[in-house]
Amino acid sequence: MRRFEDTYRHKGLRKKLVEHLRQKGITDETVLEAINNLPRHYFLDSAFDEVAYEDRAFPIQVGQTISQPYTVAYQTQLLEVKPFEKVLEIGTGSAYQACVLAEMGAQVYTIERQKALFDQNKQFAFLKKFHNIKFFYGDGFEGLPTFGPFDKVIITAAAPFIPEKLIQQMKTGGKMVIPVGEGNVQRMLRLTKQADGSYTEEIFDNFSFVPMLEGKEGH
Repeated sequence: MRRFEDTYRHKGLRKKLVEHLRQKGITDETVLEAINNLPRHYFLDSAFDEVAYEDRAFPIQVGQTISQPYTVAYQTQLLEVKPFEKVLEIGTGSAYQACVLAEMGAQVYTIERQKALFDQNKQFAFLKKFHNIKFFYGDGFEGLPTFGPFDKVIITAAAPFIPEKLIQQMKTGGKMVIPVGEGNVQRMLRLTKQADGSYTEEIFDNFSFVPMLEGKEGH
């Protein structure tokens, strides 16, 4: 069971984590502040309480993971989120990344393909405080055409290719942060959509994500 108690010790561990992220090169203060404000231990089973603020990924349900804080901070920093921007997230998972974006003032639309995770997040009381997150059960490759166009798109799983439908759902000048590649290692890319519908590509560091899969899982 999850315990919803944010103690002085938790807050102290969070401050240490933020300092660690700063030393690793995260410079966006709004990202660091969002991570400092969010009790990451709420998103994990209480068995992980002691280690919740270590800079590493942990397993959650159905073979998925809660990303390493550095990865969350890195992707969020690349996204350059401004308050009230509409952000499409592919791969809700534990909902930690969605909450970081919401904490920064974004309007978050997040898709999860695993019904078990989607249902679990519906029961997760802490998420109710974020009125600027909308949760969807669906196929991330399809996006959410009825809610677009989006200012930003963030993909939190290893994409085998750049999903064309998601590019179409972005505004001109919109940015997508996406780890691309099959196998154990992906390159982090930032795509910026041009007026003619094409995009420019910037290449960043290597990361390791669980694969982005098509379709939905569970009913």
